[in-house]
Amino acid sequence: MSYLFTSESVSEGHPDKIADQISDALLDYFLAFDKNSKVAAETLVTTGQVVLAGEINSKTYIDVQQVARDVINDIGYTKGEYRFSGDSCGVVSLIHEQSKEINQGVERESLEEQGAGDQGMMFGYATNETESYMPLALDISHKLMIELAKLRRENDEITYLRPDAKAQVTIEYSDDHKPIRIDTIVISTQHDEFDEDEAMLQKISDDLKNILIPRVRDSYEDKIKSLFNDEIKYHINPTGKFVIGGPHGDSGLTGRKIIVDTYGGKGAHGGGAFSGKDPSKVDRSAAYASRHIAKNMVAAGIADEVLVQVSYAIGVSEPTSIFINTTNKNIEMSDGEIAEKIKKIFDMRPGMIEKRLKLRNPIYRETSAYGHMGKESRKIKKVYKSDYSGEVTHEVDLFTWEELNYVEKLKKTFNI
Repeated sequence: MSYLFTSESVSEGHPDKIADQISDALLDYFLAFDKNSKVAAETLVTTGQVVLAGEINSKTYIDVQQVARDVINDIGYTKGEYRFSGDSCGVVSLIHEQSKEINQGVERESLEEQGAGDQGMMFGYATNETESYMPLALDISHKLMIELAKLRRENDEITYLRPDAKAQVTIEYSDDHKPIRIDTIVISTQHDEFDEDEAMLQKISDDLKNILIPRVRDSYEDKIKSLFNDEIKYHINPTGKFVIGGPHGDSGLTGRKIIVDTYGGKGAHGGGAFSGKDPSKVDRSAAYASRHIAKNMVAAGIADEVLVQVSYAIGVSEPTSIFINTTNKNIEMSDGEIAEKIKKIFDMRPGMIEKRLKLRNPIYRETSAYGHMGKESRKIKKVYKSDYSGEVTHEVDLFTWEELNYVEKLKKTFNI
């Protein structure tokens, strides 16, 4: 019997995502001027206020209040009627230094010996149901939010959009776990005031179905395009009016959208958030490394679906465990045997993950909305200006954990 599976995404203007983007922008600024910075930045946003907290050790000084304001304006909170704007909100910094007891467990004489910044388990996941090796329901949800933000910024075909939004997609799967059709799409978007509520609801529903949905559908290959049919159930702004949104409508916190950030509920999650943490925190770096393993394994044809778990003890460099779980394997080998070979190919010591994936660079603001996984790896130049430290330019590699640079080695190792 077929079954339904659902995932959601949120816009960059969602309160929790505002918090994530501020935390990662702070991280990027510190890494841009001091690559050895230790950062664990937390952000709270609410009506007219931003609170910055956490622990930072760095040789540089950053105007953290201005960084927060710039992020808020970039997202689109620039108008007084939103009750939250980068130019007028209060920004309070409660940031202090990292505990020396934690730092002594991480810092070592060599990169190879660097200890894990905390204990815990991290997961990576990949599936061959989309070209990005991401679960389909989440992939569509992210694309809905990305395109809606583009329409808001274009301010042409749809002129009333505000920054806060959410999407949810339900997919029907066959018994053998193949997508059959899109069952339901839910979209809630913040909007300007309308003169009549009923006309407003109809206008928003028509615009999203006739403008947004075709843009998202046309971004896919034919096999996924065919899943968009006339039988989809739509719930567009199902509560009705959505004028009050963003931090004025709901407070936001760093790290509260960890399922949106990863796999939409597919696979598993170890519980640790990503944003605001430098790569010595294995919550982040080991999750990226695990995704890198899982994606390359699926791309190599080892299995249709791969889940990777890795775990650590604080201050210890070697992982306490590496676990592999495959679905629809294409090789005659147990998951335990596969895991033993994977350990020899991918060095999962924290310092070596940092080196392999080039994580001590200002690459994190780009991860902080629309998912940390499934995006295209690419090189870009980023310029950072500071009244205290001058100006620096970095050419960085984004989303290195999405590179399919181990496929041939895996094929050779597993005789595929």
